[in-house]
Amino acid sequence: MKILITGGTGLIGSAFINKFQHKYQFEVLTRQETPLSCFANPTKNINIINSLSHLKNLDDYDAVINLAGEPIVNKRWSQKQKHLICQSRWQLTEEISKLIIDSSQPPKTFISGSAIGFYGRQGDIEIDEEFTDVHPEFSHEICKLWEEKAGLANDKTRLCIIRTGVVLASHGGALSKMLPAYKWGLGGKLSHGQQYMSWIHIDDMLNGIDFLLNQTSCRGIFNFTAPSPVTNAEFSKTLAATLNRPNLATMPEFVLKLLFGEMSDLLLFGQKVIPKKLLAQHFHFNYPQLAGALDQLLI
Repeated sequence: MKILITGGTGLIGSAFINKFQHKYQFEVLTRQETPLSCFANPTKNINIINSLSHLKNLDDYDAVINLAGEPIVNKRWSQKQKHLICQSRWQLTEEISKLIIDSSQPPKTFISGSAIGFYGRQGDIEIDEEFTDVHPEFSHEICKLWEEKAGLANDKTRLCIIRTGVVLASHGGALSKMLPAYKWGLGGKLSHGQQYMSWIHIDDMLNGIDFLLNQTSCRGIFNFTAPSPVTNAEFSKTLAATLNRPNLATMPEFVLKLLFGEMSDLLLFGQKVIPKKLLAQHFHFNYPQLAGALDQLLI
């Protein structure tokens, strides 16, 4: 299977290529100067391209995996940063959809990224893919148009949109930002800690993408989160116990707002998301519980 993948040098994309480079042939769209350094022992099945401008269609590809986008939590949300976050997703996704539409033999599968931020802040309401009472805020605006751009190709290919939660990995991602404080014994909950964190182990993330690639009955929206979301307080307690460190500190809301501005909303509010459609398709989660996931990643 020949796959065009965007975001292939990011956390999820590079891990997916590393895991499956002996199974699939990858064409990786990236602007990184040394992209092969992102991959462990890269094989001849990895080819790098810097632009889609030379392509009139995507007839040569069996599938497209679209994961590209400026990281949402890397910088404060200035107007310039907001524009970059949005356009890095919207423009490329629309370009891919148009190439699929122009294909006489389009890729059979188009897997396009999104995030559980689509739902906005939701308290302790249990949310599956059929949930529609979204909270209108910036994270929803990003994801809504991102998904609509992918949906332009829906009539030409099997479209799967993955709404991803907090991806836990041993290197990179959210966990790497949390670990220093915990290792110094300064870990603890954010504000009241009752906001939900819907998370997924990187291995289940990768296997889930591979599952969608090969299960031709799968299409539409899929929540990519573990079946057992936890509150921030529960997450903090479990992480501290895994590291054998105290869990005493609390980061007040006003400090988070001073540090991160509007972006602090991602930390102060959450969603209790359930992967109903993956479970209905009998996808097996290797790490359904947080304690087991953190043990595997950190011990």
